Amino acid sequence: MKIVITGALGHIGSRLIQTLPADFPDAEFLLIDDLETQRYCSLFNLPPAGFRLEVADVLSAPLERFFTGASAVIHLAAVTDAAASFAKRDRIAQDIEATGRVARACAVAGAPLLFASTTSVYGSQSKLVDENCPDEDLKPQSPYAEAKLASEHLLARVGHEDGLRFVTCRFGTIFGVSQGMRFHTAVSKFLWQACFGQPVTVWRGAFDQRRPYLDLEDCVRAISFIVSKRIFDCSIYNVLTKNLSVREVIDTIRPHVSDLRVEFVDNELMNQLSYEVCRQRFESTGFIFSGSLERAVADTFRLLANAGTLNRE
Repeated sequence: MKIVITGALGHIGSRLIQTLPADFPDAEFLLIDDLETQRYCSLFNLPPAGFRLEVADVLSAPLERFFTGASAVIHLAAVTDAAASFAKRDRIAQDIEATGRVARACAVAGAPLLFASTTSVYGSQSKLVDENCPDEDLKPQSPYAEAKLASEHLLARVGHEDGLRFVTCRFGTIFGVSQGMRFHTAVSKFLWQACFGQPVTVWRGAFDQRRPYLDLEDCVRAISFIVSKRIFDCSIYNVLTKNLSVREVIDTIRPHVSDLRVEFVDNELMNQLSYEVCRQRFESTGFIFSGSLERAVADTFRLLANAGTLNRE
């Protein structure tokens, strides 16, 4: 069995390559990453397994050769910072091109594809939204989310025209620790600020708005579940641990930081975003969510416990 992972050293990928060998002990793993973010640490202390690393950009790599014989291609390579994507529109557009190259190469090689999309394609909603929502409920409000939605449409075309077998996972905002962890998304950013004695910055008016969040533990388990069950049915699945408000997230962090301060800031991107997402379709496949914000917060504070004294008197 051969499993290929693009963007293998990122926040999700670096946790995934720690856990997949236990689920697929006889598999060989081809890791593709361009090392643009220099996350060499993601390769530290890997479990014993058949790993091979290709330092390559999916925009130019010989993907058909890489994908030949693969039981699954997990496509994680992408720009992931929604807020920063406004200043990187050209770079974000390349993500759509990259997904197209990955999809067509999978079709030629006969390899099924798992594509990591985002629940941010939904935008602001007044009701619980699911994968069957009409097009007018898809309101991405960042170039990052727009690119993910465009990539979803591209996969549907390649599936229809070239017979690509794929599945699209609309992941909630990730929280949880990994070797390649980043701190630009809501929960992780709040934890970093709180640990270093900084005020937790919240977009003005967003304190009680709700968003879908995904424990990284649930994320990697979901990916493994899809590969093992071969759920490449050309469907879209919402994958999230829980819909939460910013207030609920901060209330979970507060017991760990006695002097936690909240500072409200203006940011045009997030002011309009409040929505809750239904996960019933994915649960109907037999997957059971077991993630915990409380556990992930505690795990992150344990990792940063000593570093947290650096900026405190």
